[in-house]
Amino acid sequence: MITPDIYFENVCPTLNMDIRSELYSVNEFTFAVAVILSAQATDKKVNEVTPELFRIAPTPAKMLELGLDGLKKHIRVISFFNNKAANIIKLSEQLNDGQGTNWKFPAKYHTRDALMKLPGIGQKTANVITNVLWGASNIGVDTHVFRLSHRFGWVSDADNTPEKVEEKLLKKIPKKYHDMVNHVMVLHGRYTCKALRPKCDTCPVKKWCNASDKNI
Repeated sequence: MITPDIYFENVCPTLNMDIRSELYSVNEFTFAVAVILSAQATDKKVNEVTPELFRIAPTPAKMLELGLDGLKKHIRVISFFNNKAANIIKLSEQLNDGQGTNWKFPAKYHTRDALMKLPGIGQKTANVITNVLWGASNIGVDTHVFRLSHRFGWVSDADNTPEKVEEKLLKKIPKKYHDMVNHVMVLHGRYTCKALRPKCDTCPVKKWCNASDKNI
């Protein structure tokens, strides 16, 4: 069985741990926008539209200048783009504080609870933002983290929501790994431990894995 210690000790050396997220961004505001756009969409698809979007609108003020219709034109290939555009514009209105291109969240927003009061930012999004930007020990349970947690038997079938999975993982996984859980499990799940046809032959934890769908 793959324990958390075995998993992180063996998977981490195979990854670039200096990369905290594969989402393209140029500052903290654009990272938050990218995370919002990535909900129920792939990072690859988001990264297709954000370089040009963030060239034009890298700050809340510039995003407001672009406007709702202008934003929609840039992100219309992203799922649920209408709702996401509306939330991003509302978010920009609340964060429009006159900062320049190197925009950073004011310190008052550096907690999950504070971020979740902003438009378009739910628990998973806030977890990812606080973890990637400020190293908080919050676990953003996306599709990869959710799937691998069940595949490894770290959570049960009853843990059927991201919130339930996060609660279990915070107890199951030693605290020393909490700040890297999302990064490691996302990359491992995206490129090796895939939902369909996992690359078990190259997996660094294959000898401990007893998943029912093991492909080897």
